[in-house]
Amino acid sequence: MKTRAGIGARLWSVLVLLGLAGQFAWTIENMYFNVFLYNTISGDPGYVAAMVAASAVVATLTTLLMGVVSDRTGKRKPFICGGYLLWGLSTMAFGLVTVENAAVLFPSANAIAVAAMMVIGLDCVMTFFGSTANDAAFNAYVTDVVPNNRRGKVESVLSILPLLSMLIIFGLFDGMTQAGQWREFFFIFGISVIATGIIALFVLEEAPIQPERKPFLSQLVYGFRPSVVREHKGLYLSLAAMCVFSVAVQVFFPYLIIYMQHYLKLDAYAIVLGVVLIVASLVSVIGGRFIDRVGKLRFALPAALIMLAGLVAMFFTRQMLPVILAGMVMMSGYMLLTSALMAQIRDLTPADKAGHFQGVRMVFSVMLPMLIGPAIGAWVIKGNAATYVDLGQTKTVPTPGIFLAAAAVLLLTAIPLWGLARCEKKTAETKEESAC
Repeated sequence: MKTRAGIGARLWSVLVLLGLAGQFAWTIENMYFNVFLYNTISGDPGYVAAMVAASAVVATLTTLLMGVVSDRTGKRKPFICGGYLLWGLSTMAFGLVTVENAAVLFPSANAIAVAAMMVIGLDCVMTFFGSTANDAAFNAYVTDVVPNNRRGKVESVLSILPLLSMLIIFGLFDGMTQAGQWREFFFIFGISVIATGIIALFVLEEAPIQPERKPFLSQLVYGFRPSVVREHKGLYLSLAAMCVFSVAVQVFFPYLIIYMQHYLKLDAYAIVLGVVLIVASLVSVIGGRFIDRVGKLRFALPAALIMLAGLVAMFFTRQMLPVILAGMVMMSGYMLLTSALMAQIRDLTPADKAGHFQGVRMVFSVMLPMLIGPAIGAWVIKGNAATYVDLGQTKTVPTPGIFLAAAAVLLLTAIPLWGLARCEKKTAETKEESAC
């Protein structure tokens, strides 16, 4: 693993540029595709859950496969730059999907169902390119070039980029979606991702890694072997903690904007999100200064408790100001816990298999959470009688129960964190580096 003293301004610029542009695309994929599908295609939350689950599977398999490929080639740059170009193009394509177009293409079929499946299918295509560029290549690149003693700080900055992207989109472009200007909305951010890929061609320096020469299948399944799990117990306990935490997030996150729009009736929800995201970002940057000093694991439990308090508060709040305050607590805890766990995972990732372990990480942080979390959220939503009729469709409204369900799941994070604490204690007592 890298142990250099610091990183330069050029590397910081590259990390922020690629990270922010990628988060623009992921924000749209994780939040606005859900709203686009719900508001313009179908109000059935089952379609949202299905789309989230399908994209999670594609993202994980893509990251696992392409991470190994990038390890074998010993290069990250082609996958990052080429992936961003295709990622942007596929994002733009969403502007062409409408119920009317589906009816023209498949006149004998249910146009709403066809349009919904078109959105889900296109989301999978977009996810393939995004996961190749960002999840597999870019995340491996970060592990390759950032030294251990700077990872907490770097992760605290990278972790605010999703919030910064949300802030920019909500503050400057959300009005376009409310006005139904979806095509223009998707085109703007598709072009921004394409432009970033072009810029990266000229400014991104290749990571200093050696190509892997082991058999492809052996590399592909390496991280799932029981012997490897036993050898890297700390890494897999950290991944388990990330998995449970991410399930909790996915219980409510895909439905958050829909909840604010249709349950809380907050027309100014963009302001609510903007204030919450600014505060949470500041907390994350400040907290990042202490993660490396205090220790990633010692930092994780208090961060989880902060998020838990915010989730419980969100369950009880209804008015704009209380929602903002509860949201600040919830998202601050979310950001701090994300930074601590991601830095811990990077520290424990084998240096010569950074690309491969991005796929393993995706199993725990994306695929399983996005299969389980939205399904729990949809189950909670369908279990209530809150509905409304829009353009002849009866739509089920997300209720505060999604936050209480998320809080219940988050409590389970204590189990892998406790195991990790025991593991590290044993390592310290025995002074065996391999004990954890």
